[in-house]
Amino acid sequence: MKSKKLLILFAVMMLAASLLAGCGKKGGNAKGELETLTILYPGETSDRMSEFLKNEFAEKMAADLGLKVEVTFVPWAQYWEQKDIMLAANEPVDLYWDGLPDLAAMVNKKQSMALDDLINKYGQDMLKVLPEQQLQGATIDGKIYGIPSAYAPSSAMFQLVCVRQDILEAVGMTEIKTAEDLKEFAIKVKEQFPEMKGPADVIFKPLTRYFTEEQYNWIAAEDLVVFGEDTKKAYSYFETEAFQKLAQYNQSMYKEGLYTEDLTIKYNERDSRMQTGLYLWVEGSLGKEMEIIDSVKANAPDAKLKSYLLAPGKPRYITSTGGEVLCIPVTAPNPEGAMKFLNWLYSSQENYLFALYGVEGKDYEIVDGRINKLSSNEFFYEWMFRNQNYQLFAPDVEQESIDNYTKWDDDAIVSDSIGFRFNNENVKEIETALREVAGKDLAAIRSGFVDFETEYPKAIKKLKEAGMDEYVAEVQRQLDEFLANKK
Repeated sequence: MKSKKLLILFAVMMLAASLLAGCGKKGGNAKGELETLTILYPGETSDRMSEFLKNEFAEKMAADLGLKVEVTFVPWAQYWEQKDIMLAANEPVDLYWDGLPDLAAMVNKKQSMALDDLINKYGQDMLKVLPEQQLQGATIDGKIYGIPSAYAPSSAMFQLVCVRQDILEAVGMTEIKTAEDLKEFAIKVKEQFPEMKGPADVIFKPLTRYFTEEQYNWIAAEDLVVFGEDTKKAYSYFETEAFQKLAQYNQSMYKEGLYTEDLTIKYNERDSRMQTGLYLWVEGSLGKEMEIIDSVKANAPDAKLKSYLLAPGKPRYITSTGGEVLCIPVTAPNPEGAMKFLNWLYSSQENYLFALYGVEGKDYEIVDGRINKLSSNEFFYEWMFRNQNYQLFAPDVEQESIDNYTKWDDDAIVSDSIGFRFNNENVKEIETALREVAGKDLAAIRSGFVDFETEYPKAIKKLKEAGMDEYVAEVQRQLDEFLANKK
């Protein structure tokens, strides 16, 4: 009898020891080991970012979430191709970034899982600063397939141009309103500052806004189809008059030696070019100048940036709940860890600033409500995770700019197409063929890199043969159904 009591006592003591071993841990498994979270991330890491991930960030993730976070960086030029290859091969990826407009295509490729259950269980804190309407922007057939991660004013997204304001003023100009203003700026800089390398980007979306009568926004893959805000119709973008005008404009920029071939051949490196301090403009969205100014100043200390809306008198539409989306693959080894990480990042301003700016007192400081970066190092991209509930502005950002930013959407119009996600399931092969024509033929025409008169008709013929009309018809069918269900 005594031995039986001792056995029971021993079992109770072992259970208590097991429970005590787990006390104080917010994550990890029963043995106290760290779970691995693998993030696929675009760009290249700096020495400080590598050090941060290895030390302060690693310690924070272990203590708060019981996670060992591994970030796999892929250069921008290879990111999308590498992402597709890795996910198709079922390589361990728990979280990745992409553009929100392509979410439906990613869902069809089985690259993104439905997140509703994960959000309900592990993502409640982030809902305090990512409202329901924001998440609805990533909803397909009633399920949430991604986290639209940038929550900020968004009308006329990607329709602005971010310019070197200091150079603009140095050549005797004060503002940019038209495509003609841009060309004049480039010509004057070429004459007065020959060391500058011209524009960093062909800014086809801002130029589309300028050259079109009816405002468009993009609603399918690879910029193939646009939505007319007045007619509520889908159009083949490359066949619009606006596209033809911007292609001819860009060709004139090439002919006059104002564009370099890198703008076409290395199109995805446009932001990197701008940040060298040697280029004049890049496509922008609201606040772009605040995002990249530190990187530009690292190479051009006296640089000033300012964003302009071409044709500012035309209406501004809110077309999406941001341009960024964070997805958890269907094959993710640790989807719970991915959602816990996102929830942690948005759960407090302290965590948000830590992830985006590093260690307070070492990498940044807050003075009078402004954030002062103590180094030019970049951590997790601010533009990817920007949230207006937590966002702070740098000391040298003028109050006028902050006021303009916070009030930007006050007079904006919510597009009837907001929340529309094209499902390419019925036209996958056509879409693949169209993407090939767009990438090989029309991208060069869009940039003005080849002769418009001879090459444009050939490219449109290829586009038609690849099934453009059938593709637009399918987009229109889904669009009509979507609009009817909104009434």
